[in-house]
Amino acid sequence: MADGLLYKLRSGKPPKFLYFLSSYARELVPNAYYRSRLKRALAKVEGHPQKEYILERVNYYNKLSRVTPLPEGGYTERYQSYFIHLGAIKDYRISFYHKVYYFDFMQYARWFDPNFRWGYAAGDIYFTPEIPSIVKSRLLARDNENSVVMKLGKLRHFIYVKDPVPFEKKKNMAIFRGKIRLSRDRRRFMEMFFGHPMFDCGLVGYDDPPQWITPKKTIREHLDYKFIMTLEGNDVASNLKWVMSSNSIAVMPRPTCETWFMEGKLIPDHHYIEVKSDFSDLEEKLKYYIDHPDQAQRIIDNAHAYVDQFRNKKRENLISLLVLNKYFEMTGQKPQEAI
Repeated sequence: MADGLLYKLRSGKPPKFLYFLSSYARELVPNAYYRSRLKRALAKVEGHPQKEYILERVNYYNKLSRVTPLPEGGYTERYQSYFIHLGAIKDYRISFYHKVYYFDFMQYARWFDPNFRWGYAAGDIYFTPEIPSIVKSRLLARDNENSVVMKLGKLRHFIYVKDPVPFEKKKNMAIFRGKIRLSRDRRRFMEMFFGHPMFDCGLVGYDDPPQWITPKKTIREHLDYKFIMTLEGNDVASNLKWVMSSNSIAVMPRPTCETWFMEGKLIPDHHYIEVKSDFSDLEEKLKYYIDHPDQAQRIIDNAHAYVDQFRNKKRENLISLLVLNKYFEMTGQKPQEAI
């Protein structure tokens, strides 16, 4: 039943059909309409009251600092959890990889010359591409310049909640539901805390160790707990965004990769509770914040403020266009309407 219609209706995640309905409807609008509006759209950053903030985020997502032309030719390579592509925008097809990545990228790419070329590494990327590439996630490393982050996979990753339960009314426990995948953190966590009285934890994947398999819980059921484990899987922890919008607290080791959410800018014990990678201080930290609810509430308030910066759709769209505009500039392709 956990994977059946009842769970999907109760999961708390947005209905997929609404996302695809709006995405396919957007496809009906001629690309020429968007290209005709590009100059005006990009120019909105000039005179914008938050220009400095906008450009800071653009340069955070796109760290390319010198012109690096893309290699000639093109290629398409498919792997188990990711996809690599080099080619022209006009040659990108919905059938290449998951539809959500196509729609999320083309929402902004269609504003530009369809002959512009791009490198693309879609899916769960835990490496830095050899050429400047658009990615959903990148490593938090010094030499990650080739990973240009855009808001991809947002149907799964960018979910926010309205949590009616105040922190003090929640259970004095932490919850985790997920799959092991390639995550050593998740395996180590399960080995240490499965069956522990302070933790409701279990796995939901068919290929996971059977002794740890437990029923799924909806997002709403997660919100009954004061603490929610946000552990990286193949790359980022996909539940982090909605956890930080709730009245529960995200608990995790320091992130090793990031998405459009800028996980690299999160401050430990200010936006989330940070624990050691071996989880040796996890139980101690949870008990501390149970005993100090005022400090716990400050973390929740800070997390809400951090999430709020992503709620302005017009500003997010402008930042996305500017990131892509800079990408084409820094790969030696002069956008017709560059600012």
